[in-house]
Amino acid sequence: MASSSSYTNPPCAACKFLRRKCLPGCIFAPYFPPEEPQKFANVHKIFGASNVSKLLNEIQPHQREDAVNSLAYEAEARMKDPVYGCVGAISVLQRQVIRLQKELDATNADLMRYASNQQSNNNFNYGTSHDDHHQTNYGFSPNTTWNNNPEADDDIQ
Repeated sequence: MASSSSYTNPPCAACKFLRRKCLPGCIFAPYFPPEEPQKFANVHKIFGASNVSKLLNEIQPHQREDAVNSLAYEAEARMKDPVYGCVGAISVLQRQVIRLQKELDATNADLMRYASNQQSNNNFNYGTSHDDHHQTNYGFSPNTTWNNNPEADDDIQ
């Protein structure tokens, strides 16, 4: 039976991938836990372990987690789209925002027209003369009696 003093933590995903012993001061360990091996595999394939190690050693400790998350996101995007990476995803989203903005503008314009027509209809005074009925009644007088005689339509203003 092994003693508890000989128990060691499992190696981080980076050390396991690189098949090396994970030492207590491993620069990768806090950011590439053993349960996320694909995260390091993608980062290593795109950027290289040596470059990532240099980068992490050059930046402030409080910035490292954000840097690793950015590298992991870019690496995953590059795996999906080797040519454009994150830029491709950003471009797709920007085009979608533009399309949705145009759709929203058109819907707002329709809403304004509808509200304007409703306001005109609410301000419509049915007691006015026949010539005043041309506001937004689309050529029909509210006093029009409907019939199916097309020749009688000449009388409607």
